[in-house]
Amino acid sequence: MSQQNNTKVAVDTQISESTPTVYVSTPAEEPEEDVEGLKKQPKESLITQLARHTVAFVMDFMETIVVALSIFVVVYLFLVQPHEVKGNSMEPNFHNNEYILTDKITYKFREPQRGDVIIFKAPRNPDVDYIKRVIGLPGENVKVEKGKIYINGQLLDEPYLKDATTLFPGSFMQEGLPILVAEGEFFAMGDNRPHSSDSREFGPVARNLIIGRAVIRYWPIPVVGMIAQPQYMLPSVSDK
Repeated sequence: MSQQNNTKVAVDTQISESTPTVYVSTPAEEPEEDVEGLKKQPKESLITQLARHTVAFVMDFMETIVVALSIFVVVYLFLVQPHEVKGNSMEPNFHNNEYILTDKITYKFREPQRGDVIIFKAPRNPDVDYIKRVIGLPGENVKVEKGKIYINGQLLDEPYLKDATTLFPGSFMQEGLPILVAEGEFFAMGDNRPHSSDSREFGPVARNLIIGRAVIRYWPIPVVGMIAQPQYMLPSVSDK
């Protein structure tokens, strides 16, 4: 006699009577491109394209100019400044219409030295810039005697000169009388001694009038180069 299967399965009459229906949605069809509509869109005219590119070019150019000018202003105000030599007071070493670059940064870290070619505001007319050579330093006695320069009684050898050092009647300096250069001042002379208005005439130059040191001659082309610094056999004031 076979065993009866006592396993019972519960049946939900609601489920069995109502079988759910599953609906599957199909992907929405992409709209066809309106080829005719695209064809109807107006193309950008050549003039419009040219105008757009021109504006972009001008804006890029102006940006470059602004950056360049900013760099130039910083360099001009704080680093170097171009100067044109006017007159013959520095001949035979500098000539009229030559162009030089003036170093404006060096003297922020050290004082001018003997032999430096300096640019400074003229003591009697601050609107004019002079170019001269430093001869006497603060604390030194400078004397002109028989066409020669003496520093603290010692002859100053100046091989870069063509003519002797002369004195003019009524000038600040007199023949054979030493001038003491005060602190914060420098005695400057032009290399063309017979034709130079300098410290012999108006006295030592105040430190705050000095713009900088001539370092490079950049025009005309045949004389382009660094400006040489002469060497002297005199001890400086700090060595004494």
